[in-house]
Amino acid sequence: MLRLGSSAKSVRPGKVYGAPGDGYSGHISVMTAIALIALWFLVTGMGWVKPLFLPSPMAVYGKFISAMTDGVANSTLAEHTMASLTRVFGAFFLACVTAIPVGIWMGVSRVARGLFDPIIEFYRPLPPLAYLPLVIIWLGIGEFPKIFLIYLAIFAPMAIAARSGVKSVSIEQIHAAYAMGATRSQIVWHVIMKAALPEIFTGMRIGIGVGWTTLVAAEMVAADRGLGFMVLNAAQYLASDTVIMGIIVIGVFAFAFDLLVRYLEKLLIPWKGRI
Repeated sequence: MLRLGSSAKSVRPGKVYGAPGDGYSGHISVMTAIALIALWFLVTGMGWVKPLFLPSPMAVYGKFISAMTDGVANSTLAEHTMASLTRVFGAFFLACVTAIPVGIWMGVSRVARGLFDPIIEFYRPLPPLAYLPLVIIWLGIGEFPKIFLIYLAIFAPMAIAARSGVKSVSIEQIHAAYAMGATRSQIVWHVIMKAALPEIFTGMRIGIGVGWTTLVAAEMVAADRGLGFMVLNAAQYLASDTVIMGIIVIGVFAFAFDLLVRYLEKLLIPWKGRI
């Protein structure tokens, strides 16, 4: 039994009363990033690691400036970035307009669940490189196969998240809506969709992250530009400064989009975590 003595620290009342993990952590994240960068400067400046394995931050920054102006692998960094953004966000948009409706349909219909669930659960654990040869054989080596490969990787987590969101809807809310005369379509749109939005946004965040991780595999298919292609091409020549620069650029764009989705989530779902 938990005993509270006179020395026990009282819980601070507030917006969330005693919730584990409550409080702002942004300043801790900033300090962590600064500490890691400082460690990077220290390790490379002291010569503890050879530049081949870990180039200095200034070398990576110099490569960034060179890639922006002179280019790398026959294209500028802006051209590589635009090609990758087009592929990732094109696949993400296609997944949004297909995976979310399919996930909701799976949640409200046992027939749809029986049709799609085995397919999604079968290919979801497979790494994209496993079915990359089939994508090439079926669709060729143009631009669409690259987008399609990323799309497949994004589709599964988004559909599963949407289905999970439907299953999280309180049955009392559905019964109350029926009692007020709502139709089945109104139940799906006004009750189930709104209740499932938190899970859907979580699926979007997971999906876009998976999309960025699949980018390198997608750009192995006869690509001539793209961030993944740039990293792979640099790795063949042991240009670690270009590799790290490309990784940082990919990470910055992925993190920026994740922050955007978080902002939209707070804007569109202000009730999340309060009911």
